[in-house]
This record gives sequence, structure tokens and C-alpha cells, in this order.
Amino acid sequence: MRLTMYTDFSLRILLYLGTQDKVKLSTIQEIATAYKISKNHLMKVSHELRQAGYIEAVRGRSGGIRLARDPKDINVGAVVRQMEDDLHLVECFNRENNTCPIASVCGLKGVLGNALKAYLQVLDAYTLQDLLQNKRELRLLFS
Repeated sequence: MRLTMYTDFSLRILLYLGTQDKVKLSTIQEIATAYKISKNHLMKVSHELRQAGYIEAVRGRSGGIRLARDPKDINVGAVVRQMEDDLHLVECFNRENNTCPIASVCGLKGVLGNALKAYLQVLDAYTLQDLLQNKRELRLLFS
């Protein structure tokens, strides 16, 4: 299982914001510079994070973004589910577009389904706060 860059960038934004003071607003440009990634990519990702209620945005000249929830209330598994558009590991997971000729008798779907379930259960066991255990070191890398 490999996460998309979209989800990776989502988690990176949350990590960055989690290292900042609760009242401090960060800009997309700051985050893009810290990670050496495209500001345009982060704009789209941050928009969805805001719509999902993970971050809040303040518009205007001195605006920016910050976490909308406490890091302990941001579940990693929930973020991954929200940001990944396709958790279908194989074609037969998608009933609408399944053209696999052995899907009705193949045991692989069950095995991979169990693997995906276990993967998500592990992610569900962690919050953003867990990922910020070395918050000071992370913050130093961003400055």
C-alpha cells in the first residue's frame, strides 16, 4: 500500500502546523518552502483539509492557516481515509469497474481486504500528537 502524494502532503501540512504555536498563523508559502514542494499543490491540499475541519484559514493580508483541532483529536487513519481517493488495492475491490474474470472465486480479495483493514487499524491507533513527539526537533528543521 502506498499513499498518494496528496495524502503525504496533507500529513506534512498537519505536522508543520502541529509544531507551531496554537495562535500563530502559517502561510502556504512557508510550508512549501519548509518542505521544498510546490505551493500550488499545497493550496489544493490545504483547501480540502479546511473543508474537512482539520485546519482553519484566516483570509487577508496577515492571514494564514492553523490547526482547527487539538493534535490529540486528529486521527491519522481518519486523515488518510479522508484524503485518499482510492483505497482499492486491486480491481475487484471496486464492484462497479471490476472486470477480473476470477473475482467470484479468488481468495486474494479477502487476503488483501484483511491486510488493508489491519493497515488502517494501525493508522487509527495514532493521532497527530503521537507524530509530534519530537516537536522541538521538527520545528528546528523548519526554521
